[in-house]
Order: sequence, then structure tokens, then C-alpha cells
Amino acid sequence: MIARSEILEFFEAKSTQDDIGGLNVLKVWLNQRYRAFSKEARDYGLPIPKGVLLVGAQGTGKSLTAKSISKSWSMPLLRLDVGRLFSSLVGSSEARTRETISRAEAMSPCILWIDEIDKGFGGDARSDGGTSQRVLASLLTWMAEKESAVFVIATANAIDKLPAELLRKGRFDEIFFLDLPNSEERLNILDLHLTKRRPDYNFPLSTIIDRTDGFSGAELEQAVIEGMHISFSENRELMEKDLIKAVSELVPLSRTAKEQIDLLKEWSSTGRARSAS
Repeated sequence: MIARSEILEFFEAKSTQDDIGGLNVLKVWLNQRYRAFSKEARDYGLPIPKGVLLVGAQGTGKSLTAKSISKSWSMPLLRLDVGRLFSSLVGSSEARTRETISRAEAMSPCILWIDEIDKGFGGDARSDGGTSQRVLASLLTWMAEKESAVFVIATANAIDKLPAELLRKGRFDEIFFLDLPNSEERLNILDLHLTKRRPDYNFPLSTIIDRTDGFSGAELEQAVIEGMHISFSENRELMEKDLIKAVSELVPLSRTAKEQIDLLKEWSSTGRARSAS
């Protein structure tokens, strides 16, 4: 992050899509949308892409995907702090929303990242006099009608808190569900983090993969870091046993928030979102 306004934050992204393990379907889709920003796409008759909604448990790569798109597409990344849109002054929240939209359009082509949109619009609209509903309506109308090259990436952890109008067709080009990584994806994620930090590691990962069922990408990264703490404290190189010990002591979110993750999987299985993997 290198600069910040009251509501929008400008991020300098350093990660690319190559730094993300798995999510191959989402990556292919994003590459197609990137090409759709070109003049050739306009001549072909394609509209400018609107955006994408990424839904999944914490640590599954939603935020990392937003940051990596900015780097891969060479577009500035603006993070919208939804909470800062709301003001106690009557009409001020709507004015802030219009100003935010104007700022984003002035920087186009760009990426507008609405992080954890479920927290911003997941409450009871009656408790704030309908302000959140009006702000959401302004955003949705703009998203549906905009012709500027502002690609909106919204992320959400809890699907049950998302207002139904946000999920209707025409708001986003697509909705993707980011599930916990399968064994092949866990292998790729572990290899990515190990190669980044211990490029000369030479031990097998099969035993560790078998012990990390239900781990998110963020939890796998943390396991690598914890294993390195163990080996570093003993003044030696990282070994397989260090990672095995690290994963055995880490309690994944899939256990502590099992009900929430099961709800997400059930929602996705009804065909309301595409699988990112």
C-alpha cells in the first residue's frame, strides 16, 4: 500500500497469478476477461467486463487474487473500505458513494476491490434508516450500467449475509466459489511457499499433504513459516519433520468454523456459483 484517501486505498501489488496455487478455472476466466479490455474486443462486439464476486472461507485466496490481477493486468488497484462510506449525516453516505465512483472512473482502467462486501451490506437496513440500502442501490446501479473500464472485484466470506440483489445477473460477470484446496492444490501451494523461502529444499511433501486435508492456502503458508521457526531455532536447515510438527499443531478453520464452510459448499453446489478450481 503506498497511498490512501479517506475511503479508497491505493495498493501497489507485488504478487502475480503465478504466486497462487490452484484456482485454475478462475485464472483462465480472468485471462479471458483481461483480453476483453482491448480495442480488438470492442471491434469484435464484446462489452467492457464488469467484474467478479469471489465467495469463500477466509484464507482461500480471494484477497490474493484481487492483488494478483492488478499486477498481471498492469492496472492500479483501489481498495474500497465500505465502512467508511457510511456517515451519520443525512445524505452524506450517498454523496461519498458518488464521489468514490467518480474517483475510480477517473483512474480507469483500474481494479476496484470491495473487500468483505458481506460485512458492509450484511446488516439490517432498518437499523440505519435505510442508508445502507440506498448506498448499495447506488453501487449496484452503477455496476449494472457503467461503461468505464473499472473492473470490480468483490470478496465475501459469509454468503448468508449477502443481499439477494447483489447476486442477481448483470451485477457481476460471474460469481466464483473458492473452496478449500484439494490434495493437488495443497501440493502446489506448499511448493510455492517452500520454493519462495527455501528454494533448495529437497524433501518429499506426500506425508505432509496427507495431513493437511481441510487446510486453507493461508494455513499452509503459516505451516511453512512455523516449520521454519522450528528449524531456525535449532540452527539447521528445514526438514520434513518440521512441517509435520507444524501442521500437527495447527487447528484449521475447517474445524473451528465447520458450519459456515459447510453452508458455503452447500450454497455453491446448487449452481449459484462456479467453482474456481
